[in-house]
Amino acid sequence: MSTNLTRRSLFTTALGAAAVTTLAAQTKRDWTGKDPIGYPDPDFVVHDAKRFTAKVGNSVIERLYVGCRWAEGPAWNGNSQSLIWSDIPNNRQMRRNEEDGHVSVYRPHANYSNGNTFDYEGRQLSCEHDTRRLVRYEPSGAVTVIAEKFEGKPLNAPNDAIVHPDGSIWFTDPGYGILVAYEGHLAKMELKEAIYRVDKTGQITKLADDLHKPNGLCFSPDYKKLYVCDTGSSHQPGLPNIIQQYDIDGTKVKNSKVFINTAIKGKGTGFADGVRADVQGNIWAGLGWVGPGYDGVHIFAPNGDLIAQILLPETCANLCFGGRNRNRLFMTASQSLYSVYVETRGAHIC
Repeated sequence: MSTNLTRRSLFTTALGAAAVTTLAAQTKRDWTGKDPIGYPDPDFVVHDAKRFTAKVGNSVIERLYVGCRWAEGPAWNGNSQSLIWSDIPNNRQMRRNEEDGHVSVYRPHANYSNGNTFDYEGRQLSCEHDTRRLVRYEPSGAVTVIAEKFEGKPLNAPNDAIVHPDGSIWFTDPGYGILVAYEGHLAKMELKEAIYRVDKTGQITKLADDLHKPNGLCFSPDYKKLYVCDTGSSHQPGLPNIIQQYDIDGTKVKNSKVFINTAIKGKGTGFADGVRADVQGNIWAGLGWVGPGYDGVHIFAPNGDLIAQILLPETCANLCFGGRNRNRLFMTASQSLYSVYVETRGAHIC
């Protein structure tokens, strides 16, 4: 997500000063590892122990890297056993090797890419702000353009993408990459913000345009539902901060309804940016812009109840499951990359 407001003014607009004072302080910890945190990790908060059993008693939240300006779009590459993510303002993609933890610049000129994922053939897909397109990196190094126009008009700036077993790619186009020069370039939006589907032939269809700023998205484990974060209040204060749910009917969506509102009583409401599902159908969402006791990952049961939180010292933009068993949660949060092992697995390949 990117905005036409500064991060600090967005924080104030979203909450108001009164809400900030109600937040609970989270654990003071040394993120360098010099003074390790004790087990179990107090910043992995379980609200419903009957429905959420994924917390591991001797697994702690780790900061794996710091040095980004706005970390986004984490994607797990099973072939290379590595994590790819975007550092949007620095116009680069980063890579962390699982074998030795080495972090390096993967693509130094990434067209201000945002969301990333991998398809069923192991090829990387990236949403590029600067070129306003969705692309695929081929094994040869060539770049294939998946989508850049709809009905003859340029896309706004694709934000996040997911892949379906039928070979189609679903993505959101809220336009953040052309609303500020910091994470792309300034340009006029020519299309209503929308959610799209591209089939194996390259045919692009609009799935829905009822959200103000459709952002992160994911499927339910059985591919019968689609969840999409709406961050429209970044540009229109007062709009609800929600995750929307759609029923999937073949190649279309229907029955749009609010899955959850991200407000927590007494702690305010922030944005749900990135989102993933686990194999139990729980929805894991990266949230922030509130402060201690709120920022991090919120985990919702399939019915929308908040059942757990992973508290981070920074706004969490996005997340994905990875590792050899897909049981390691990676979280891109503002300037840093975090992770924690959990006793569940991601529902999908990335």
